[in-house]
Amino acid sequence: MAGTISRGIKAPIIRQGDDIVKIAADAVLAAAKEDGFTLHDRDVVCVTEAVVARADGNYASTDDIAADVRAKLGGGTVGVVFPILSRNRFAICLRGIAKGAKKVVLLLSYPSDEVGNHLFDMDLLDDSGVNPYTDVLTREEYRRHFGYVKHAFTGVDYVDYYASLIEEEGAEAEIVFANHPEAIVKFTKNVLCCDIHTRARSKRRILAAGGEKVYTLDEILNESVNGSGYNPQYGLLGSNKATENTVKLFPKNAQEVAESIQKEIKARTGVQVEAMVYGDGAFKDPVGKIWELADPVVGAGYTDGLRGLPNEVKLKYLADNDFADLEGEELAEAICRRIQEKDADLKGDMVSQGTTPRRLTDLIGSLCDLTSGSGDKGTPIVLVQNYFNNFAN
Repeated sequence: MAGTISRGIKAPIIRQGDDIVKIAADAVLAAAKEDGFTLHDRDVVCVTEAVVARADGNYASTDDIAADVRAKLGGGTVGVVFPILSRNRFAICLRGIAKGAKKVVLLLSYPSDEVGNHLFDMDLLDDSGVNPYTDVLTREEYRRHFGYVKHAFTGVDYVDYYASLIEEEGAEAEIVFANHPEAIVKFTKNVLCCDIHTRARSKRRILAAGGEKVYTLDEILNESVNGSGYNPQYGLLGSNKATENTVKLFPKNAQEVAESIQKEIKARTGVQVEAMVYGDGAFKDPVGKIWELADPVVGAGYTDGLRGLPNEVKLKYLADNDFADLEGEELAEAICRRIQEKDADLKGDMVSQGTTPRRLTDLIGSLCDLTSGSGDKGTPIVLVQNYFNNFAN
């Protein structure tokens, strides 16, 4: 009778140098034995990116960040455009950037950052007379209109907090507010775009407006600096605070780890599982308005069986329309036949309306992120079972 099962699995505290593939396989098989469940083909073994990067030792210091920023942006005045408001995700990166510059011009979007962290409530904007599409505000103008607002969840005034981080690293801090990235070129032509999912657009617009040295976060630490960790595809994107002067980078070996977990479990059990390394889930908090996805992708690495999108019919549509005159076993049999006979691609077909047109890795990774949590559950491994089953199986 069971449908999809998402099971958090406890693991040891992962340290640099640990064999994450063996640990993941050991933990899943130990859980199966202890809790009395059986692995099946197409079960999905998922491991959070944090422990994969930690086991690989993929760390960098603020000095490493500073060296790369200085080499690429010249070490003078650097524009930092559209960073998210996060002590965990960006604060240490900002320390490194400031350490590699004489002055930082910080351009913040308002009233919120890209992932929904608000500097102030939208209602304040409505009453201010400020046009968010065109107006560029100084820090003084911002304070006059919106005052000193602390983040509802963290209790932090990110304007003062980010300014203090810059100044603590010996750089001058200037903070301005705008929602068009090209506003930065009035202050400096050397720019680091720190947004995540809109970074390519921001870079294009700044270059078109006269920017000269313009980089995105995935172009910082995309190679090792003085022996540091790095990520060739994502650079500083997806990094997290490790200490007050180090960050853990997004894993650079995620694809290798996912494929190795699949091979390890196949060798030990004969079962062909799928595997993935997952980051932040892609969902939005309805109260705090925060969109969770601060990582560049949900699926950092995954096996071939997780490529693509779901291809599902909507059961309630069939029950209310095509088979509205049927009941009980006759209804169930008709729906099973329709599932078994469905087209290989239902895109645009009314029978699939309301199903979720998102990639399998985004759906499964979001499920895993909610299951493992971000606190003290101690379950960095998640086993998803029956995900590819349906009503007709």
